Amino acid sequence: MKNKYSEIQNTKANIDADPANWVTKPFGFPERIIRLATSFSGIGAIEHAFHRLGLTVQLQFAGDIDLDCKRAYLANYPLDETRWHNDIMNFDAKPYKGKVDLFVGGAPCQAFSMRGKRGGFEDTRGTLFREFARVVIECEPKVFIFENVRGMLNHDRGRTWSVIKRTFEEDCGYQVYFQVLNSKDYGVPQSRERIYCIGFKKPVDFKYPAPIPLTWTKFDMLDKHIPANLFLKQKGSNFVTRTINYVKSYTQVNGDIALCQKRNQQFNWHGDFVFHPLAKDEIIDPSDQTVFPVSVFEESYYVDSHISKYVLKKESDGLYEMTGAKSCNPAYGRYRKLSPRECLRLMGFDDTFNIVVTDPAAYKQSGNSIVVDVLMAILKEMDITKYGIDG
Repeated sequence: MKNKYSEIQNTKANIDADPANWVTKPFGFPERIIRLATSFSGIGAIEHAFHRLGLTVQLQFAGDIDLDCKRAYLANYPLDETRWHNDIMNFDAKPYKGKVDLFVGGAPCQAFSMRGKRGGFEDTRGTLFREFARVVIECEPKVFIFENVRGMLNHDRGRTWSVIKRTFEEDCGYQVYFQVLNSKDYGVPQSRERIYCIGFKKPVDFKYPAPIPLTWTKFDMLDKHIPANLFLKQKGSNFVTRTINYVKSYTQVNGDIALCQKRNQQFNWHGDFVFHPLAKDEIIDPSDQTVFPVSVFEESYYVDSHISKYVLKKESDGLYEMTGAKSCNPAYGRYRKLSPRECLRLMGFDDTFNIVVTDPAAYKQSGNSIVVDVLMAILKEMDITKYGIDG
């Protein structure tokens, strides 16, 4: 289905100029039920978006090949397990035709990411896009959202995206909009650019939500009580403070806006880290392998301002409390990775989300997820309740 606004896709003209059209505007039919379906569901970003918006959903189906994702999803959302599919290639969506208001997903991003192996459609994972399109054709949702890395747009000199767009328009029969959005423009202190492609079964006039000022920093997402097992030892501290890693944005210490989270974050010393200076009165224990003088490392930019708010006070049972002391000893301190909960907050998941998997799995799930706040902005801008059903 041809979009009369095709010439302005992924330009500033494609974005609403007034934040009030989504920030303060109420839903038109908040009492309606949204019949929601997802594939490549991960840990349920769109489901959590509806949770935070206070809207009622009826989960039609969900699925992911990662069994840890299945475990996390079923621990957080009321889906009948018989409606879960492990492999989209074996999933038949035809029984759901006419029963889905919104379908959301995104094929694994490794095939298109600028930071990974960009095999595209020639790569096995690249063909999973066609499975997403098949599900759209079979269940005919009123609206779909397809999210992926921005590298999809210029992969193979733009030919990959041309095929994707043509598939959605001609094979699926949808009016297609697409735009690269950054999560830091929608309330989340993380710089994460992704393409959000939206298809409407019936033609509509739509623009993407206007950016809003960022009022939170990464510091606001941090835990107040820190377990000692998050602290880095010598090798890890050396890596995260190397100049080349900072310059190339592989690592960042005490940044206000987090780097883009990735599936392998933290455990390979890539991503965001925290430096906690010692309290003024803390006596250095020579046997503590997590306390270092800043002077032995290449970079020390993170001690320049507001460092005292990161001061830790040792508690019992291997825990440390971030006290926000007025004075500190910035010449010495501890470096640490983020906790899984902190990473989830940086993806828009509030603390009601239950973490039921191991730390490595939780980091991976967070890095692979869609940012909840961006989805919330999109749902409000389009007024998703217009597409729901009466209860």
